[in-house]
Amino acid sequence: MRSKWLVETPEETVRQEYLLVLVNEYGFTIDQIAEEQELTGRGSAGARADFVIWRTPQDKADDNTPFIIVECKSDNVTIKPADYTQGENYARFWNAPFFVTHNSRETKYWRVRKDKVPGYTEEIENIPHGNASDKDIEELLSKLRAFKEKEFADLLHKCHNIIRNREKKDPAAAFDEIAKVLFIKVYVERSLLTKRSKTNIFTVDVLRSQIAENPLDMLFQQTKQAYNTDKIFEDDERINLKPASGEAIVKELEKYNLSDTSEDVKGVAFERFLGRTFRGEIGQFFTPRTIVEFMVHMVDPQEGEIVCDPASGSGGFLIRVFEIVREKILADADHEYNAFKAEIEKDKSLSEEQRAQKLQEKFNAVQDLIDQKREGSRMWKLSNRCIYGTDANDRMARTSKMNMIMHGDGHGGVHHHDGFLNVNGIFEGRFDIILTNPPFGANVEPTDKVLEVDIKVNPAAEERYLKEYGDVYREAQNRVKAALNKSIASLFDLPKSDKAKIKTEVLFIERCLDLLSPGGRLAIVLPEGIFNNPSLAYVREFTEDRAFLRAVISLPQETFVSSGASVKCSLLFLQKFTEEEQQRFDETYATAKAEIEAKYADEIKAERERLERGVETAKQAKDIEQRKALQKQLKDYLKAVDVRQSSEARQLLKERFDYPIFMYEAEKVGISATGEDDQNELYPNTNQPADCDKTCLEWYREFLAAPGAFAVSGGAE
Repeated sequence: MRSKWLVETPEETVRQEYLLVLVNEYGFTIDQIAEEQELTGRGSAGARADFVIWRTPQDKADDNTPFIIVECKSDNVTIKPADYTQGENYARFWNAPFFVTHNSRETKYWRVRKDKVPGYTEEIENIPHGNASDKDIEELLSKLRAFKEKEFADLLHKCHNIIRNREKKDPAAAFDEIAKVLFIKVYVERSLLTKRSKTNIFTVDVLRSQIAENPLDMLFQQTKQAYNTDKIFEDDERINLKPASGEAIVKELEKYNLSDTSEDVKGVAFERFLGRTFRGEIGQFFTPRTIVEFMVHMVDPQEGEIVCDPASGSGGFLIRVFEIVREKILADADHEYNAFKAEIEKDKSLSEEQRAQKLQEKFNAVQDLIDQKREGSRMWKLSNRCIYGTDANDRMARTSKMNMIMHGDGHGGVHHHDGFLNVNGIFEGRFDIILTNPPFGANVEPTDKVLEVDIKVNPAAEERYLKEYGDVYREAQNRVKAALNKSIASLFDLPKSDKAKIKTEVLFIERCLDLLSPGGRLAIVLPEGIFNNPSLAYVREFTEDRAFLRAVISLPQETFVSSGASVKCSLLFLQKFTEEEQQRFDETYATAKAEIEAKYADEIKAERERLERGVETAKQAKDIEQRKALQKQLKDYLKAVDVRQSSEARQLLKERFDYPIFMYEAEKVGISATGEDDQNELYPNTNQPADCDKTCLEWYREFLAAPGAFAVSGGAE
């Protein structure tokens, strides 16, 4: 391109490898492209476009308007909107209709709208090839990014209907087949990306060329084998579709590339599809994305923190934690490399070659630390040691595993298992963060027992977890084994007796607190009855005795209507006491109780003596009715005074163990009753209500910074 040898820096490698793509895959010639092209004009001092591409060599020779601007970026991070702006500015300066933002992690394609103000961008599905006709270009300019959320959701729904109509399967069975086919597609695309395969075998043409009774099932068996250790599908499971039905679905899906599709798009589309297909049946298993986003940002997960959802549904919370922490790791890696680069560039004693060698060595070292396939790396730990979930519904456990695989990984810690019972890496005292939306309305019955299947552990998994956690894991498993054939409720303190049923959501509060390590954070969706029903005061007191109440966010009635639930909910954010805090709480409470008992001691003694004398007198007079009445009076008095003492002791406790709690009543949370997008006051976004100066998340962060000085009017208090 520049007719000279270049020093091999990491940045130069990204650029030159994309040049190969432009020439070898898009068909542009070297004499259509300029590299490191300087911009001239106001405000462009020192600005260079990585590549400027002209429609023809003659256009370049005549200094005509360029066709495409390419902006290459650092390899370590996801390309941000600021990078789009730089590419757009270059494209507007040159009056080019297209621009590209690229690094080895992702490539995005954009059109420049001359009728819109600078800053307005539209993502499209691709750029024209070198031999594109005017008609091809016009078509491409009119095509916004393929695979928008609605389009993908519609596509999945179309595939679902193919199965229902052709195979006469019920919605759940049809969904299972869609899941299998999607899983095959993800496997094939990953094989292509990692160069394990050179041919896309997920096409109708390839399927038809196979000599097999059911070629799609043959491909499914390969996929299943590749993920054998994860046990996503049973050993004897197969594609239960006629070959023609399988081909029809492959034909719909083959033209899309899930690997190139934004993970956010896939996630939203998958949830839209779930909600539309299983409204009220499986829709209950996912939480609206705006609520997920808000709750995850409220608990603010950090690298190295271990996260669990004991009712994981389709995996929404776990996926979002994975994405956010991954971005933090990659951004930190980028910062580390760029800081090193800045220092190296200041060192004038180094030759250009020495500088490039040091940069390459540092780049390789940073890449090793974020290589997800390298055991022990930062990304490997996030994917394999920090994300855990379980769901009692086998379909949802499988769905969440698949969903996580599509989003980059973390699926290995997700299990099909009762969320109340220990399994593999999920046991008490282990998690820094719990995020969950447990099932409401059902009961844990006394007849719900711990069964043999619940305590059976895969020998390989047991060996792994014993090696990782030692005695604490063994003790956790022994607790479940000791409860074999006993009621599940017998493992918990909140049930009033082993023979009484208890609301599922109530038991999940205790389970989540048990799973947290000291100082761990919990974010949970709960029906508002938990917060204000007098009969559930014991649940609130149980919680207050173990954790700080950090925030309560009341949600509008319609928040979960599109998921098939009409109950009004609030979000509860807790932080479990550390051992020192628990000790201080217990001592404060014990002192309060002792003071209140001392306060009433004389009164109780006098009243007891008075009534007992009356009982004795009645006994001597053989007045049975009087004796029974006085005994009842004594019993009622002692019960009433006990309630009064308990109430006063707790009030005294609250005065002495006092701390502020953030409370907010939200009206707009980003989702309407029909499941459509709506205004959102929960966290910073592009659709905030006009009168929303600060979102709930911003208020909460101010509150955490200075709770004593915190005072606002309106929704927060």
